[in-house]
Amino acid sequence: MDGGAKLTKTTHVEMLQSPLMLRANPERVVILPFAIASSARDSAKGAMSRVTRICDAIINLSAEEVRSVMEEVNRDFTGRHWQTRGIFLERFNQIQAINGGMEAIDEDHRALIGAYFSHEYSYQAAAVMNPSIVVHPDQTGAGNGSVNFILSTRTVGEGHISTISFREGVFHADGSIELKPETDFAVAARPKDPLPYDGAVTVHSHQACPVSETVLFPVTRSQTNGLEDLRMVKFTEEDGSQVYLGSYTAYNGREIACECFETTDFRSFKLIPFRGAAANHKGLALFPRRLHGRYAAITRLDHESLFYLESDDRLIWNNGERILGPEHPWELVQMGNCGSPIELDEGWLVLTHGVGPVRRYSLGAALLDKDDPRKVIARSQTPLLSPSEDNREGYVPNVIYTCGALKVGDWLFMPYGVADSSIHFASIKISDLLAHLGV
Repeated sequence: MDGGAKLTKTTHVEMLQSPLMLRANPERVVILPFAIASSARDSAKGAMSRVTRICDAIINLSAEEVRSVMEEVNRDFTGRHWQTRGIFLERFNQIQAINGGMEAIDEDHRALIGAYFSHEYSYQAAAVMNPSIVVHPDQTGAGNGSVNFILSTRTVGEGHISTISFREGVFHADGSIELKPETDFAVAARPKDPLPYDGAVTVHSHQACPVSETVLFPVTRSQTNGLEDLRMVKFTEEDGSQVYLGSYTAYNGREIACECFETTDFRSFKLIPFRGAAANHKGLALFPRRLHGRYAAITRLDHESLFYLESDDRLIWNNGERILGPEHPWELVQMGNCGSPIELDEGWLVLTHGVGPVRRYSLGAALLDKDDPRKVIARSQTPLLSPSEDNREGYVPNVIYTCGALKVGDWLFMPYGVADSSIHFASIKISDLLAHLGV
């Protein structure tokens, strides 16, 4: 437990700040496909593609030469990754499907070819940021008011590519938290068939991998430059069935698209593009249940304000009604939501962010009517949390941001990113938060 948690006071709200912190860690690496240009003009041998040249050269190695090279590969990489040989053989199968032939070669040659067409990638070498959080589907070991949770993080590596990774932990009844130890390995969730993909895709982690080992990488053309800012929510249907949903921003280097994350077990993940006018904007956040028989969401349609949307199809979102806009000095540039609305007895709690002078990002909140979320009951006059001397420096300075919080008993547990460089953890009494809103 984080016994060193300290009570701090922002403008109006006391928060229990955990001493735990997540920072970028370049030692967290995965093995990914290494794409090599394959046209004949890219090869040292005119009419032969580069991929064919490399494969032929490996096939012509003797068994002893292959063993020698593989011993070096295993010495350097086996201790850094889980089931490297299986990963190399899977990569060989992809190369074979694309290039053809190679049916008669032995497993050692296949594994070596797979190794040549793989590379190591440090997925959080540059930054870790913008967390969201849900109740863990497995509550084993939780008790006495404690809750197991899953935290999603946006991690950034080489080429400024954003990925989604996870950590597991426990929130305790006294407002303190415990993070489960980081695992030795990280593994990229993969589709079953070779790339490339367009549209919807399902990626799978290995059944033996814990959630905290799983990393979601771009797999479609719309995602090539990253999966950004996942906003997770545990969604309960009218028949009582439950599924974990979320939205994230897919970026291809030129355009953004809002896409849907869906899982029931954090082993397989459906990644599905949203459709409709709202799919061209960032930050859609789903309500955790239907309202009056329809799906509901909060998003930003004009780059600066919050809108309430309803739909009969959770994958189709069009126009909505503007409910909140920039009003106070700390949010005059623009506003946005910070995760899915949280249901309280008093109404729907929506965490917000506002951008003020010198592009300073602060966090606030709003309370929406329980029956008609178009009605705003109260909103932050002053920020809940703003950058200060001890939490402003980093990759992108002067930014405090979150993609979701979790209600646990009388507490609101809020992980948040600082300067796109670290993740911190705060616990707030809901009664104090409502008092901040004047409720």
